[in-house]
Amino acid sequence: MNEEKNIRVIITGVTGMVGEGVLHECLQHPDVTAVLVINRKPCGISHPKLKEIIHADFFDVSPIADQLKGYNACYFCLGVSSIGMKEPEYYKLTYTLTLNFATLLSQVNKDLAFCYISGAATDSTEKGRSMWARVKGETENDLMKLPFKQVFAFRPGYIHPTKGLKNTHKFYNYIGWLYPIVKVIFPGMGSTMRELGLAMINCTKYGYEKKHIEVKDIIVLAKIV
Repeated sequence: MNEEKNIRVIITGVTGMVGEGVLHECLQHPDVTAVLVINRKPCGISHPKLKEIIHADFFDVSPIADQLKGYNACYFCLGVSSIGMKEPEYYKLTYTLTLNFATLLSQVNKDLAFCYISGAATDSTEKGRSMWARVKGETENDLMKLPFKQVFAFRPGYIHPTKGLKNTHKFYNYIGWLYPIVKVIFPGMGSTMRELGLAMINCTKYGYEKKHIEVKDIIVLAKIV
């Protein structure tokens, strides 16, 4: 098994809960040597490993293409909820935005592991009744056609937040106490934010036998040392 000990990663979505949590794990991990975050607004985090690019238009990242060279991983954590959205709008913000970014990235960094935050119950057939699941499925499928070294679609369920991070949704304050119980009764239903971050790092370091990373795979990957 080849091991990548010099991870230079691009992270999107760090002003959201998942992206912030993944960034937190990357900044602490000894094998992650450089982190580039791309945001529409400053993330407010300073660290010797961290570089930030403020870029407003994720539908066109060509102006910053040269600054994306030299990285060997991308953790794409940018995403929106489908609640209250019509399919054309959700498709644009999920499929079109992601593929625009990834396609350009694949042109400047082919030797790269692309890890995409998708969701549990994503529909790889693209034919199911659930709109969001179809769109996520199409996004996963077309990402895997790009000429990256590796592409992994992460499908987390419930994500238990890391204590102390600022972008945790407020409703976790009311339901977080249930997680230890749910984990025992339904072990495949959720993982911690730390486990998700470590799983993405370990996918980059070691690779993985599956391309669709379900909750049980996230937990397995997080334990690799």
